[in-house]
Amino acid sequence: MRERQRLDEAIAGVKALEGELDDAVGLVELAEAESDADMVADAEKSIAVLHARAEKLRLESMLSGEADGNDTYLEVHAGAGGTESQDWAEMLMRMYTRWAERHGCKVEYLEESEGEGAGIKSATVLVKGHNAYGWLKTEAGVHRLVRISPFDANARRHTSFSSVTVYPVVDENIEIDIPEKDVRIDTYRASGAGGQHVNKTESAVRITHLPTGIAVQCQTEKSQHQNRAICWDMLRSRLYEIELEKKEAEHAAHIGEKSDIGWGHQIRSYVLQPYQLVKDLRTGVESRTPSDVLDGDLDPFMAAALAQAIGGKPAEKIEDID
Repeated sequence: MRERQRLDEAIAGVKALEGELDDAVGLVELAEAESDADMVADAEKSIAVLHARAEKLRLESMLSGEADGNDTYLEVHAGAGGTESQDWAEMLMRMYTRWAERHGCKVEYLEESEGEGAGIKSATVLVKGHNAYGWLKTEAGVHRLVRISPFDANARRHTSFSSVTVYPVVDENIEIDIPEKDVRIDTYRASGAGGQHVNKTESAVRITHLPTGIAVQCQTEKSQHQNRAICWDMLRSRLYEIELEKKEAEHAAHIGEKSDIGWGHQIRSYVLQPYQLVKDLRTGVESRTPSDVLDGDLDPFMAAALAQAIGGKPAEKIEDID
């Protein structure tokens, strides 16, 4: 039923686009016949908007991976640098939360480790929405910030790094077998806000997958049982993402492309001083308004990265992806 709904929505979107384009073209022809320049201009603006919508539909049609339409987990981890990087990690998490809100997605916090002076050391959220994983997977990698530090009394310029990890929620149609002998389960007291019960009982759960070293944790629920269930779902999703990365690496090797998104290989730089610029180092897409980007305006970056990953070339500029 979900697949049918997805196809129905895709077909309805294309048909609506065709209908509106026919109407706009008809309006142009009528305006030209009546020599109405204002009507021609309005119709041309409508066609430009339709072009942007068509580009978005084209990109979404490329989100055909097994998990692209799924909800997704997103993790942010502060790099070395103490308070600076921890503050940057919190800024990144806010950026993705705002992006999700713009696209009608729901965000649920699963785990958050507060920074020592400000910001966060790490946080994990669940983003629920149409094609959440398909779009957000383009954000995985290291993000670099350059600014005058608000924590430096001498107002010196600092460079901070934080990493972003994205992996899809695995639904019941995808089987991931994890033998219990391959995991270690630890319980501990939750930190931060949450009330007396959360902070005074060992309700938080961490599961470590011994063969890979992957660790997932959850502390948002009052019940240890609920947190344990969420951790199992997260671990299954992480292991599934590893398999997806292997397949993508094989595909990249086959077409002669290589992409490093590990620590030390930043995908995007955000410069706030001495000038204003956000630049994606994979696609070359730039923005001269970092404040808009940090407020969730990520669509041009995501669209270009997606188009490049799928077709080997940047996407056309999208003026109105909403």
